[in-house]
Amino acid sequence: MSRFLRSAVLSLLAIFVASSAFAAGSATTLKNLQTAFNGESNAHARYLAFAKQADKEGYGQVASLFRAAARAEAVHAANHAVVIKKLGGTPEAKIETPDVKTTRENLQAAIKGETYERDQMYPEFLKQARAVANKDAIQTFNYAKSAETEHARLYTEALNNLDTLKGSKNRAYFVCPTCGNTVVKIDFAKCPVCFTEKEKYETVS
Repeated sequence: MSRFLRSAVLSLLAIFVASSAFAAGSATTLKNLQTAFNGESNAHARYLAFAKQADKEGYGQVASLFRAAARAEAVHAANHAVVIKKLGGTPEAKIETPDVKTTRENLQAAIKGETYERDQMYPEFLKQARAVANKDAIQTFNYAKSAETEHARLYTEALNNLDTLKGSKNRAYFVCPTCGNTVVKIDFAKCPVCFTEKEKYETVS
């Protein structure tokens, strides 16, 4: 085999290997999107159930927080679904019956879930999405990770002050319809995560 032919064969082989790796990476990103879609869909259902329990126990403000977070999770699920469809997939979620306990325990469970997504799940999904340069996946994962960070903080704050929140009334939280960012007050002109105009934020109580 001539040197030229050998070089051509090696180049084609390298291209094939790179293409195969890219295809495998894209498949992994699609799988991750499906996992995230399922997780966010279940979180939406779980937080609505937690909100009902909080209302039942007289923690109105906590109930509002759970409903706001549920709305944010719905935004994340919708964003993930769009990218899944772009990759040729069909969004699928297996909604499980929420395990509802006391509001204190529900907050602890919520913190655990949000912390896992913030520190482990989404960082890993982002790493893999960046490896295949999927900008849509990177964006939707980033949006969700940013919101989950704030949810974990809000849930932790509520848990730490739970005794003082007994008998509290429902209060307004504000949720970005684009990225799910959740705040207690709008003190900005545009969403700090996705730059959506503040006027588009939804009020949830």
